[in-house]
Amino acid sequence: MGERNHEKEKLARPFTYEQGLAFFVVNFNYSKEEYDALTDREKLFIYKAYETKIVSETTHMRNAVMNAVANAMRKKGKKPYELFTKKQEKVDVAFTENALEVIQDIESTEGKSWVDLIYVKNGMRKPTQKGG
Repeated sequence: MGERNHEKEKLARPFTYEQGLAFFVVNFNYSKEEYDALTDREKLFIYKAYETKIVSETTHMRNAVMNAVANAMRKKGKKPYELFTKKQEKVDVAFTENALEVIQDIESTEGKSWVDLIYVKNGMRKPTQKGG
């Protein structure tokens, strides 16, 4: 099997330029002049980026199909599986500390009336505590 592949490589070697040109024309709509203007290093980076893109797309498709099958086969009444789990964003500690200081300054001078003002401006009713 390995010997056969070696023979094919030997036969294809003289056509590496044509193979590369065909790849760029078919996948990226390059003209011959645009292909010739690329350096070997640029071609290699483009090949690698294209490979990474294909692997990523294939992985996403596989995950979507697996998720769809799992959701189709799940028991009645069971919650469907999420394709993408939501991750909580990391908190900017400096921003949060600054915001808390500003809020505490406002509350020390004006009280908590600013909360009521936010509800009024947004056309919302202030929640009332139940029980108690």
